[in-house]
Amino acid sequence: MKDIIPTVKIVNYAGVRSIKDGMKSNAYSEVIREKKPKWIRISANQNNRSFELIKERTKNLKLSTVCEEAKCPNLSECWSRGTATFMVMGDTCTRACQFCSVNTGNPKGWLDKDEPKKIAKTVQEMGIRYVVLTCVTRDDLSDGGAQHFAETVNAIKAVDENIEVEVLTSDFDGDQSAIRTIVNSPIKVFAQNIETVERLTHPIRDPRAGYEQTLFVLEESKKLFPKVITKTSLMLGLGETHEEVITSIKDIRDSGVDVLTLGQYMRPTKNHLPVKKWIRPSEFEELKYFAESLGFMMVFSGPLVRSSYRADLLQKYLKSFVT
Repeated sequence: MKDIIPTVKIVNYAGVRSIKDGMKSNAYSEVIREKKPKWIRISANQNNRSFELIKERTKNLKLSTVCEEAKCPNLSECWSRGTATFMVMGDTCTRACQFCSVNTGNPKGWLDKDEPKKIAKTVQEMGIRYVVLTCVTRDDLSDGGAQHFAETVNAIKAVDENIEVEVLTSDFDGDQSAIRTIVNSPIKVFAQNIETVERLTHPIRDPRAGYEQTLFVLEESKKLFPKVITKTSLMLGLGETHEEVITSIKDIRDSGVDVLTLGQYMRPTKNHLPVKKWIRPSEFEELKYFAESLGFMMVFSGPLVRSSYRADLLQKYLKSFVT
């Protein structure tokens, strides 16, 4: 039996203390890392000028990207296309989900007040036309950081009102006022991830998160701003059954969600939840067809699909079909 990997505590540039990769030492590390099947093929580094520019700007301005913090397998591909998902409000989340490798801690109200302008400047310099913003969950802030999030959206639109913005937010603990703050900002897409089927929500997600709560947030955002496009994501391979996935897809569509992404869960570190099953590409295709039959505007389904994967495709779709 292998030794349990120790907890690593770190302090970031702002003096915020956290648990590196979001997980303390636990028995998961005794489970041998799963061998990826032949259909899981991650693109080799595709470094070009776009890749180098994103890397340089985010490092110099101390900006966070979920691409790096969540160890996304598509980082090289997306950055080389000039797309990146900026993570606002720092690199430390107040929650600890069993699948997520973002650092966990308590920022105690810390915010970089200049972050909205920094992100807007980076977006402008990169010539990005469709921006994806996400965030760590900030239960330490009274509004969950909604106002800061909205200020970042407004700063981007201030440099160019034609830039479209997609936001992937926390659940704001179901706070309607916080949700309203976000959807009242000039966004095109509002996303909040349900992550897994109802039965597996706890303990896979942090106890403060919830299946019904995510559905409420998505439904409420559409109710407050009917023209906003809503979006959510399901990870597969966590131990769910096919029937549970079908039920979740129906629940999501019944909540008025427009865009759905389905992807394979991949264990970010050995302290995280082990993969229970590798879902075959054919199964992802079947689920895509089923979801499309329910009337979703768009469905992305495949082993390497992530919440914001190939956001440029959604941008093209919106340009062609959504007025």
